[in-house]
Amino acid sequence: MRKPFQAVSFMAALTVFLVSAWVSPAQAADVLNWLEQKASVMTSGKSPQLSDGAVLLTLEPHETEMYPKPSPDARSLLVIASQGKQSWVSRRYLENGDPANIVTDDVRAFDSIDWRDNGHVYFLSERAGGLGLWDKISDGEGMLRRLREMRGRFTQPVLLLDGSVIAVRLNSVTPDGKRHAQHRKHDGFDNWSIAGYRSELVHISEQGTRVLAEGINPALSPDGKWIVFAMPVGRSAHIFRMHPDGSELIQVTDARSVDVQPSWSADGKWIVFTSNRGHPDMRHKKRSNWDIWAIDAEGRNLTQLTLDPARDGGAHVGSDGRVYFHSDRKVSKKESAAREVKRVQQGFHIWSVALPSSAGR
Repeated sequence: MRKPFQAVSFMAALTVFLVSAWVSPAQAADVLNWLEQKASVMTSGKSPQLSDGAVLLTLEPHETEMYPKPSPDARSLLVIASQGKQSWVSRRYLENGDPANIVTDDVRAFDSIDWRDNGHVYFLSERAGGLGLWDKISDGEGMLRRLREMRGRFTQPVLLLDGSVIAVRLNSVTPDGKRHAQHRKHDGFDNWSIAGYRSELVHISEQGTRVLAEGINPALSPDGKWIVFAMPVGRSAHIFRMHPDGSELIQVTDARSVDVQPSWSADGKWIVFTSNRGHPDMRHKKRSNWDIWAIDAEGRNLTQLTLDPARDGGAHVGSDGRVYFHSDRKVSKKESAAREVKRVQQGFHIWSVALPSSAGR
């Protein structure tokens, strides 16, 4: 009877400490969630069997899929698909994940494509002799139209309602001005740290280019009034939000963790993001456990959405109330048989979980 008593006493003692130390609600919820899992281990002597109820959406032979972006009407999904050394932007049917068409194989689109409306997408391209932001019909057919010329090193653009652009500008911090050869993981899971560069958010309009804040992974709120993004702070990274003009900067998350890749729920009340806060290793991030979390726009009601030892990331919330994300979790034989895929490509595929009723429907 000793172990149950010790577990409960430890949780009670730490709860008192959190309150007396004035820890934020988000941090307290995070720690208490961790304690509940640890208490389960102490009382049973076994690792807890956690399940998040994630549903596999995309699975094609010899192919991986990453960075899902559901269309505003929740009928289509953009993904970055790869097979061998070839990659392309694929449009999928949201109801079953089946391929609809190839949108583009422009390499600059992989870190920049997003929906303009239900039938159009926009992305960066270096066609026509220089970098620009281009518009294209999402069925892959028809002409392309340049929306804006962009001079400099830019990535992850966000097209605003007035036609101006929020983008990430990369400034070299290496003596020779060259990017390190190995600045990304091979599978592209990390799109928030680029070795040799410091990232900053800028606003590009007819009046010129203006620096807003240090940061990366910007996302526009449904009403167009807020930009949410990740900002590095030492070895950590936190979620911030601000108005598109850079005013009213607000820090949303605060923990010794890496919180990145934020996006909004369809009603603008919740922010989902990728984090290693469940099992952070700040010196060796490959040892961290990456999951999808949600927090309200005021920095309260922190909720862990995925519970799997695999890497979950790149989450976006559809207007159907589901959270779509990529994960390299194992695909079961039952799931592959249902898709009639005999040999599953090891790596990332698109999964989804329901956004809890307490978080943003």
